[in-house]
Amino acid sequence: MNDTMTVLVADDHPMFLKGLKDELLSLGYPVYSALNGLQALQIMISKKPMLAFLGSNMPLLTGLEVIKKSQAIAIETKFIIFTPYKVHSLMLRAKQLNISGYLLKDEPFQVIQECIQEVLNGKFYASKIFEQIYDKEIASEIKKIKLLSPSEIAIILLIADGNSTKEMALVLLISKRTVDKHRTNIIAKLELSSNIGSLIVWVKENKELLGDGL
Repeated sequence: MNDTMTVLVADDHPMFLKGLKDELLSLGYPVYSALNGLQALQIMISKKPMLAFLGSNMPLLTGLEVIKKSQAIAIETKFIIFTPYKVHSLMLRAKQLNISGYLLKDEPFQVIQECIQEVLNGKFYASKIFEQIYDKEIASEIKKIKLLSPSEIAIILLIADGNSTKEMALVLLISKRTVDKHRTNIIAKLELSSNIGSLIVWVKENKELLGDGL
C-alpha cells in the first residue's frame, strides 16, 4: 500500500475517470476524484495530494487553470496532464507551467505506474509523441522566431490581432511598402511558402509560441 501518497484524478469523462481511479486503487494509492476543474481545485486546496492527474479540457476550470491557481498558492503537488490532443499551444503551456507529466488518453494503463515512478524521482514524464512534437516542431519554430527583429515581431502580433496592411502601417507609423517588406522577410525567416496566406495560417497555428520566442 501507498497510504502516504494520495492522488487526485480529475476528468469530465466519467468512464475514463472511473477506469483511471480503479487502476490507481489497484496499485494501492488512496485516490480523490473530481468531474470538473472547480472540484479539482477545491480538493487541491483541502487535501493537497502528492500527485494530480488532470484532464486538459474540463468544465469550470481547465486542467492548466487548476495547476496555475494551485501553484499561485504554493501547493507542491506534482501535476500530470491527461489529454486527447496533440496541440502545440497546449503542449507549450504545459511545459511553461513546469508540470511533471503529459500523457495522451489513449496510453495503456501500465504507463501510469511508470509515469508515477519517474515523477516521484523528480523526472519529467511524457508520452513519446509529446517529446517528438516538442523537439521536432515546437522547438524548431521557437528557434526561427528568435531570428525575427523587434519590428518583424510587431508585424506578426498585429497580424495575429487581425490588422490589415494599412492598419499596421498606421499603428507602426511606417509605409505600407515597409510593412510588405517586413512581411516578406518574416516569410523567408520562418521558411514559409511565398504568399500572404501561408503567414496568416502560421500565425493562427503558432500564436502561443510568440511569447516564448521573444
